[in-house]
Amino acid sequence: MHQRKKRLRLSTVIAVSALAAGGLATLPFTALADTTGDAANASRQQDFASAAAQYHIPLNVLLGVAYQESGWRSHGELPSTDGGFGPMHLTDVTPAMMAGGDAGAAGRDDLASLAAQPALHTLQAAAKLTGLSVETLRKDPAANIRGGAALLASYQEKLTGSTPSDASQWYGAVARYSQSTQKQAAVRFADRVFDTIRDGAAGVTENGQRLRLAAAPQVRPEDAQVDRLHLKAAATADTECPPTVDCTFVPGSAAGGQVSNRPANGIRIDTIVIHDLESTYQAGINTLADPKNAASTHYVMRSSDGAVTQMVPTKDIAFQAGNYSTNLHSIGIEHEGYAAEGATWYTEAQYEATADLVKYLAARFQIPLDRQHIIGHDNVAGPNSSLVSGMHWDPGNGWDWDHFMRLLGHPLSGVHAVPSVGSVVTIDPSFADNVQTVNVCPADDPTGSTPACTDKQQASNFVYLRTAPDATAPLFGDQAIHPTGAGTNRINDWGSTAQTGQQFVVADVQGDWTAIWYSGAEVWFHNPGGQNTKCAYGVKIIKAAGTTPAAVYGSSYPDKSEYPAGLGASTQAPLSMYTVPAGQAYVATQPPAATDDYFTSGAVVIGAKKMYTIQYNHRVALVYANDVTATTATHHWEDGAN
Repeated sequence: MHQRKKRLRLSTVIAVSALAAGGLATLPFTALADTTGDAANASRQQDFASAAAQYHIPLNVLLGVAYQESGWRSHGELPSTDGGFGPMHLTDVTPAMMAGGDAGAAGRDDLASLAAQPALHTLQAAAKLTGLSVETLRKDPAANIRGGAALLASYQEKLTGSTPSDASQWYGAVARYSQSTQKQAAVRFADRVFDTIRDGAAGVTENGQRLRLAAAPQVRPEDAQVDRLHLKAAATADTECPPTVDCTFVPGSAAGGQVSNRPANGIRIDTIVIHDLESTYQAGINTLADPKNAASTHYVMRSSDGAVTQMVPTKDIAFQAGNYSTNLHSIGIEHEGYAAEGATWYTEAQYEATADLVKYLAARFQIPLDRQHIIGHDNVAGPNSSLVSGMHWDPGNGWDWDHFMRLLGHPLSGVHAVPSVGSVVTIDPSFADNVQTVNVCPADDPTGSTPACTDKQQASNFVYLRTAPDATAPLFGDQAIHPTGAGTNRINDWGSTAQTGQQFVVADVQGDWTAIWYSGAEVWFHNPGGQNTKCAYGVKIIKAAGTTPAAVYGSSYPDKSEYPAGLGASTQAPLSMYTVPAGQAYVATQPPAATDDYFTSGAVVIGAKKMYTIQYNHRVALVYANDVTATTATHHWEDGAN
């Protein structure tokens, strides 16, 4: 139903971690016998052995490369979420992937150029070397292994003129297989591969085959070979972190963003996006640093102690939010953790370090410390109609927004009180006391700890929304996810929830139930005595300007006529399933801002029209300022506020 959260491909050396689409079983290296002689389990191990023999590659080198690329796992003809196919992770990133992936570049004229980098198309190179079709290399794991082996051998022959049997002599070719044009990233990949070769590894494939790479601690790679690749040294960036956090810099994938000069070039930074990795800290960094990855982020936060790795300078654009307009104006912060596991991974050390980082960034870029400018990945607008339903849902129900805002020194304001029609409420249930039942399925949980769809009770940051003021009424079904049906309590079904810190206009009140305008409808949530809301005033209320509904958008590009000659205009259309109907009202989350666009050349285009960002449902959306009216909310509360 929804897009799986992230791009976990890399695993630890002694245990293979779960992958995004169901996952490998975690199995300690010491628990596995050598299964190469077992016919039932030897097929893929034999595929590696055959390919290694055909292309004269030491078997442990080929296995080490594939382990770092995929954990030896294939997913049929489907790509990983960063565009790689098969055990050798041969890449073929299409413009459509850039449109709907973390770049969120739907509607952009430069989609083809964004997807054209050679690192994103190793599948085609392997096809030329093997004579196998691109389709075969995508679908057939054995062919894919042959393709990767051919590619690796071609790099070795070009580098040394031969394919030696000594694994230590393959360091340069392995570094080249990373596809990095920067020396540091190539070295990082090669070091991980040779660490795996020395330490050994074991794993279980998607179809239950066991593979083993025996430890070879005697291997000492010829790491000076990397100098023969004549790669450029990446510019070392000073970390942009407050002194209170342990901060290091690891360059992210060059394919996962754009060099820019924000905000000096006129591109404002006004939003911070909170994510989770759906992986461990080191696995996430490794993946985001992989040159074959078309995604990136500015920062990654460790769970255990709040350590920080910066991966992209704040002046640059990171493809992290799944919406190019959001990427353009935001800074992304990833967190070690898994959304389906609720609050488990979000430690106090992580909260406090993130709060220090956010306060530092907010002060630098004059970003207000409120929930309208500090948002979750699950709050980002879908860039076009076809992509809304698949938008990511992290950091999930387990991120304690109330606690986090208190750590920022800006707790949610207002008092709990019975709301009145026309007033504005801030959703604010007590996190620890707000235990909700969520249904978690195997596809939601890459740890592999959820073998079947299971109802779980978790402390949560949301209230469920229903179609009537009754606990037995169906959950509201967001139009992008459930065009005709009711919503569900599936943990990734964001369409039936309103989240802590979000603000809505009250449409009705009946007893212990409050109705709000949400996603073009009137929806209800249980709110006895106003315990799940706080009053809000001074915010801008947005209504359709006339008697016809106002169109709702997912991006904020200038009109085509406003682009100078030589720059391809980005395009946008209203989100087909959404409008702001006449008579309904929504809260503006930010002041109206000019439409704008950016190009890798450095060109900035700023349009004459302005758009409001509004809290439309669980996600924000955009409306043209000329299509709506804006008034300031005043006090409309019942007596007895507490």
